[in-house]
Amino acid sequence: MTRSTARIVHLRAGGVSLAVELLAPVPRVLHWGEDLGPLGDDALAALALSGDGAGLHCAPDEPRRFTVWPTQAEGWSGTPGHEGHRVGTDTTPRLRTTGTEESADSLVIGLHDDDAGLDHTLTYRLDPSGILAVHTRIAAPADAPGPAPYDLAAATVLLPLPGRAQEVMDFTGTWCRERAPQRTPLTHTGHVREVRRGRPGHDAPHLLTVGVPGFGFRTGEVWAVHVGWSGNQRWLAERRPEGAGVHGAVLGGGELLVPGEIRLAPGDSYTSPECFFAWSADGLDGLADRFHTLLRSRPGHPSSPRPLTLNTWEAVYFDHRPERLLALADAAAAVGVERLVLDDGWFLGRRDDTAGLGDWSVDPAVWPDGLGPLADRVHGHGMEFGLWVEPEMVNLDSRLAREHPEWILGPSAGLGPASRHQYVLDVAHEGAFAHLLESLDALVGAYGIDYLKWDHNRDLHEPVHRDAHGGDRPGTHAQTHALYRLMDTLRARRPNLEIESCSSGGGRVDLGVLARTDRVWASDCNDPVERQAIQRWTGQLLPPELVGAHVGGPRSHTTARVTDGSFRLITALFGHAGIEDDLTARTPDERAALTRWAALYKEVRGLLHGGRVVRADLGDDATYLHGVVAPDARTALYCWARTATSVPAQSGRVPLPGLVPERAYRIRIRTEAGLPSFHQVTAPAWYGAALDGWVPVPGTVLTRAGLPLPTLDPAQALLIEVGEQPPAG
Repeated sequence: MTRSTARIVHLRAGGVSLAVELLAPVPRVLHWGEDLGPLGDDALAALALSGDGAGLHCAPDEPRRFTVWPTQAEGWSGTPGHEGHRVGTDTTPRLRTTGTEESADSLVIGLHDDDAGLDHTLTYRLDPSGILAVHTRIAAPADAPGPAPYDLAAATVLLPLPGRAQEVMDFTGTWCRERAPQRTPLTHTGHVREVRRGRPGHDAPHLLTVGVPGFGFRTGEVWAVHVGWSGNQRWLAERRPEGAGVHGAVLGGGELLVPGEIRLAPGDSYTSPECFFAWSADGLDGLADRFHTLLRSRPGHPSSPRPLTLNTWEAVYFDHRPERLLALADAAAAVGVERLVLDDGWFLGRRDDTAGLGDWSVDPAVWPDGLGPLADRVHGHGMEFGLWVEPEMVNLDSRLAREHPEWILGPSAGLGPASRHQYVLDVAHEGAFAHLLESLDALVGAYGIDYLKWDHNRDLHEPVHRDAHGGDRPGTHAQTHALYRLMDTLRARRPNLEIESCSSGGGRVDLGVLARTDRVWASDCNDPVERQAIQRWTGQLLPPELVGAHVGGPRSHTTARVTDGSFRLITALFGHAGIEDDLTARTPDERAALTRWAALYKEVRGLLHGGRVVRADLGDDATYLHGVVAPDARTALYCWARTATSVPAQSGRVPLPGLVPERAYRIRIRTEAGLPSFHQVTAPAWYGAALDGWVPVPGTVLTRAGLPLPTLDPAQALLIEVGEQPPAG
């Protein structure tokens, strides 16, 4: 690297600034957040001068500074940039800058740890969306001191927060109740989340947000981080009584490393997952808008219209009679389905969930002619053909487990308890990797498979590699990289193949896996009452086109709740829509409703999958107003929904978020998905007029005064369309 001559590097994009002062021995972050604008020499000097705080009692003699890679050497008593040792020594890092590389959107800082003899390369990249991506590479040079490896215990990228950031929001959950938000004050010592499931899990933090107290969807200054990694994770927001230099707290994350997992011998290196940091002055919607913009700008982001999908799981479960599935394919084509996915039950020995995982060949006892007849029927209707797989898992009752027990990820002393009757396959084992790659590639080639629903139905407990000598080594890090390599290699062979990340529903939703997949399955729960919340909060990170959202049958498979068709249809519209139901069992009227809804989805998916997601701040937790507004704000589609009863008898005036006050609009009610039932005697006056056609309403009324919305019965929803009022005459 070449040493920079600039004292302060100032990156700016998307209304965000990062200012780093290249001090010796270690640079420090002067500012991350709102764009400071172009800074002249006087402003830069003032920024640097204001970067030092007061000297405190019972503290280091020099005022503390929060550097880009904080350690105790500079008086930082919080979470350090990295931790580790070499046979119990080299535990006090002493870093010094070796050089920097700069561009308009990035800063790379080289550091050397004289204590451990390690080289650090810290990379900041500010995307046009305003998202700041940060990762580090830690390397032991080939001539590193001593024969013993350096055991890396943790590597955490950290950014400072101002003192006004005092409320934390992240997520928890369980199967079929993913991404449930939770809030707490940011107290001193901090908020730490550690994920030890080998996948993000149903209780994943998802997006750790810290903001001014009371921040909402549309208001409040907020800062957030996402750990883009599909294995074990560590997230934190940390506040110390002495602050972090002149800052109030820190925000960060990284991979959660198991002891002994990363051992750096001379010539070895470790690269941390990328952490994505975001700032917004406009609340949670502002953060979501930045992440959606980032994802949509990727070269590999799905660009074709997201096909209406039918998944066979809740239609047939394990009942894979070819004649039944051929009839289902015909019924799907008739209502407008564009992709049919054959779910679990098609492969060797798979009559239930106790056997067969690992044997990825078609079971001739069920499919005597293979999957060819079904694939041909599906393709003959002009639909895409998809298939369910769970490559990372194995049943002990399988040919694979009997022939290669050494391929199972688990301790030499014996496997622990099964989960869903299955264990984890050691994908990092080259034999297992080759078996999976060739099996999957052969299936895709044989049947012209367009899409894989890639499932992952258990946590990784005791995930260790076993070798011939009985040595066990931690395996989650290697397993995660092997998964990425498997997906990347398969996609390179089959560039038109799409992959869905499913993990017993929404257990693996992260930007690491989404770098090589095309959508996520948000939850195994298709109950629209639950889905309104699950999709709302999945959308805090992902745009609708990446989130699978299906219409189930009248009685939910996972909650046993019975809901109206209109509520199920409207809820599923706001994502990558699909159907999870036996269409052959539906009445002609029910199929006609699905056909109308399918046509509506195809009409509006360009807006839903390219517009800005907006959500209203409402005082009643039982009501939801959310929608998607076109980038030019000329059109929008909103969902007004009620999930339960509540005390307020009516909504009062509710502004429609995301529109332009100065613009002339018109509104109407879309009825293709059906209409709700009401908990009222009469509807607001505008509603009846909007049922009959377009009603002109100025933008000032829609955005500032708001509309009184109908009072719905529980588990009901309404579609409101907004368009620009055409010129008179």
